[in-house]
Amino acid sequence: MFTGIVRGLLPVKSIERKPYMIRLGFHFPPELLQGLQQGASVAIDGVCLTAAQISGSMIWFDVIQETLERTTLGTLLPGQPVNVERSAKFGDEIGGHILSGHIFGTARIDKIDAFENNKIVKFKADPAWMKYFFPKGYIALDGVSLTLVDVDPTGYFTAHLIPETLKLTVFGIKKPGDQVNVEIDSHMQAIVDTIERMQKV
Repeated sequence: MFTGIVRGLLPVKSIERKPYMIRLGFHFPPELLQGLQQGASVAIDGVCLTAAQISGSMIWFDVIQETLERTTLGTLLPGQPVNVERSAKFGDEIGGHILSGHIFGTARIDKIDAFENNKIVKFKADPAWMKYFFPKGYIALDGVSLTLVDVDPTGYFTAHLIPETLKLTVFGIKKPGDQVNVEIDSHMQAIVDTIERMQKV
């Protein structure tokens, strides 16, 4: 389980490409490394991955074909920064919203309006997802818990980014045309899908 509060911005140190899989390597700083064990879950750009190998401060994660097809991880390059969040522990403050790290797919940044202390970012996603999106509802983009602002049934939606988010996450360097990983609020999805099933009965 994750909360969508990114704890670090780390560059990709290594990428090993294998048949139907890649292995991503990162150098974890002490504050992210503490207590991490092989088999632990870590969110990389919002994608729940398993720590496959640990050697000192180097951590490697295996990304299989299903994940590569559904997320942006297959497009990462050495040196490219990613959002990192360790899994939540009992007693942690839940500052965002509950996330699983299971990605629906990707959305494209359509437009960025930059102001002195914030940015308004417009995204384009699959219109079929819009039934789960509501103004003031939750969404996770590249693992960042955000509040939806405007929602258009044709597939467009916007989020407003504060200075702290721009400083601590990849959204500080994202540009129009970039893809982001999307995790839909699971509670809203369950409600909408249940209502749809009941209406068909």
